[in-house]
Amino acid sequence: MGSGIAEVCAKAGYETFVREVDEKALDGGRRRIENSLSKAIERGKLTAADGEAIRKRLRFSSSFAEIFSSDLVIEAIVESLSAKCEVFEALDKSCAPHAIFCSNTSSLAIAEMAAATARPDRFAGLHFFNPVPVMKLVEVVRAIGTSEETVARVTAFARSLGKEPIAARDNSGFVVNRLLVPFLLDAIRAHEQGVGSLEDIDTGMKLGCAHPMGPFELLDYVGLDTVYAIAEIMFAEYREARFAPPPLLKRMVIAGRFGRKTGRGFYEYDERGDRRR
Repeated sequence: MGSGIAEVCAKAGYETFVREVDEKALDGGRRRIENSLSKAIERGKLTAADGEAIRKRLRFSSSFAEIFSSDLVIEAIVESLSAKCEVFEALDKSCAPHAIFCSNTSSLAIAEMAAATARPDRFAGLHFFNPVPVMKLVEVVRAIGTSEETVARVTAFARSLGKEPIAARDNSGFVVNRLLVPFLLDAIRAHEQGVGSLEDIDTGMKLGCAHPMGPFELLDYVGLDTVYAIAEIMFAEYREARFAPPPLLKRMVIAGRFGRKTGRGFYEYDERGDRRR
């Protein structure tokens, strides 16, 4: 997500600074951005000159120091409240007072992260969707302390990236995951209860509801570990059974069957991420 966000910012003409925890992570981010740009050039969606201009707008470091002059900072780290708060505490000390902070969280409370800083009025959620260069939607999340000016500036920024922003309240899951996660969890329960096979449930939702991917294909794409973590966060927030992770999901995560990224989830995948038939 972080590399995708950096790419779309640089494409939109912004000088973009990428901070990672170490050089290994930075190299991974560079490779992902370079691969994405190279594919866009090969397909004729981007000229070689534009690709070079985008590369020149990107800077990489493992330090917070160079972020001081940034007007907007977007966090896209692991979905852990403690880890995010730790990062924002460090950013609050490093960044200019006028800078706006945004989190790309998909499920955590924005207000709780904002409380780790001295700028709750300049703190909002800015939730992109994967893959970031392709997906048009961005959720702009207003916390209890977020100012009108911050919401307006963040919304305008999202539009400047060529995205379509929607407004969301600071409730776990916001708009999309509030509706999507219970659907995915219910698909697992339906399979557990013998309602249909994986393939038949996926085919039913694709052909019957015009979904581009079936629920199990989507679960494997997103990552079962990610969905499990989000479901746990949402269940802790709402205490409703529909947000509780089904036993099968928990056991698959324990077994390391996370989906495409590990080669096995509800389906099996080859080294390129293509599904084995």
